[in-house]
Amino acid sequence: MSTQDAAEPTEFPSRMGKVAPRELALNGYTRYEQLTSVTAAELLKIHGVGPKAIRILEEELAARGLSFASS
Repeated sequence: MSTQDAAEPTEFPSRMGKVAPRELALNGYTRYEQLTSVTAAELLKIHGVGPKAIRILEEELAARGLSFASS
C-alpha cells in the first residue's frame, strides 16, 4: 500500500483537487471541525495545501458557521 492510499477519506470538497485533501488527511485533518483549532497559516505549511485550498476551506467553514483559529 502506498502512502497515497493510506490517507483517510475526508469531508472536504473535490473542487480542492486530490493533493490538498490527501495531505490534510495525512496530517490528521479529515473533518471541518478539526480545522477550527488550526490557523490558515499553519495549514499553508503543509505540502500541497495552497491559497486555493485555504480559500475553499474558508468558504466551506463559513457556510457551516465555523472558521479557522485566529492567529
